[in-house]
Amino acid sequence: MLEKRKPFIIGMIHLPPLPGSPNNKMSLDEIVNYAITEGQKLQEAGVDGVIVENLGDYPFFKDNIPPITIASMSIIVREVRKNFYFDAVGVNVLRNGCIDAFSIAHVTGSQFIRCNVLIGAYVTDQGIIEGKAAELLRLKRFLNSNVMIFADIHVKHAYPLYNLPIELAAQDLAERGGADAVIVSGPRSSIPPSVDTVKKVKSSVSLPVIIGSGISLENFKEFCKIADGLIIGEKDFKEGGTIGGPSKKEAYEYLVKECRQN
Repeated sequence: MLEKRKPFIIGMIHLPPLPGSPNNKMSLDEIVNYAITEGQKLQEAGVDGVIVENLGDYPFFKDNIPPITIASMSIIVREVRKNFYFDAVGVNVLRNGCIDAFSIAHVTGSQFIRCNVLIGAYVTDQGIIEGKAAELLRLKRFLNSNVMIFADIHVKHAYPLYNLPIELAAQDLAERGGADAVIVSGPRSSIPPSVDTVKKVKSSVSLPVIIGSGISLENFKEFCKIADGLIIGEKDFKEGGTIGGPSKKEAYEYLVKECRQN
């Protein structure tokens, strides 16, 4: 999948608050229509894939995600899969619903998940989150599933308790965690990793390396040259610069065009 193009450009379908979350104001049908509108803009912009993510559900559970959230996301992801022809559709259930995301991806025929904490333990604003690799890889084996696991290393909005240098942590992620791709981020969503950090990770693992935060209209060209994939969803790519808001098709189109020329 990631070998088709370099970099593989992934747009974000950031969902409004889902049924059952504190800030929910829309019916599930309205949210489905919103997701379809977002998918249409991203498809027209030419991205290679999308991630469907429940960004509006804050404050997040660290895991043990409520069934109503999983049911809602399953319906939404299925509709995205049915209506578009992206090379890949991914699922991210915040904060660390990796088992839930994998289950949704498997039953909807999606291609990958993002798992924020696959191995290790991190202090976050949701508390201490521990890795899910043992459970997740056994589920994948049990289902005989082809869903890929894109996993963060030194994930954003978190601090590692087992604080290895990032290149060594990436090796553990690849060799002991069962990841199919490594996601490298800055400390917060709006902050990118340094170019040196990305190079360190790329030199330490043979897996694809994807940038998971901080891509902007000012910095994307440099990352297009060194990364195997880019996850795009920061405020430069949102209408009115609203975090988690509707996608700005023109910004995505510009990035896709420029990256393809590099």
